[in-house]
Amino acid sequence: QVRLVESGGGLVQPGGSLRLSCVASGGFISSFDAMAWYRQAPGKQREWVATIAPGRSPRYADPVNGRFTISRDNTKHTVFLQMNSLKPEDTGVYFCKAIEHNLWGQGTQVTVSA
Repeated sequence: QVRLVESGGGLVQPGGSLRLSCVASGGFISSFDAMAWYRQAPGKQREWVATIAPGRSPRYADPVNGRFTISRDNTKHTVFLQMNSLKPEDTGVYFCKAIEHNLWGQGTQVTVSA
């Protein structure tokens, strides 16, 4: 039983920052595996946010490019999403995904509001 567990979400003001974490537990996610972050706003389709893959530069969706940074700590089986200059339209549930395993976490809520 392999699980991805997101954390770090919360309420933040516009222009603020949050750092999301996604920890793989109950099994092993290889350092060779590609990982991604997605998000889903209320009433909207889940959308891709960022991907990190070994030997490749991280990729970002246009709305977050330049503001978000995806990274990983393979020794801790953790993927991070550093979110800066947050906007209200960044609000949603953020999910991490192990691409090759088609494995999703349960999501963590991010709310950007004054």
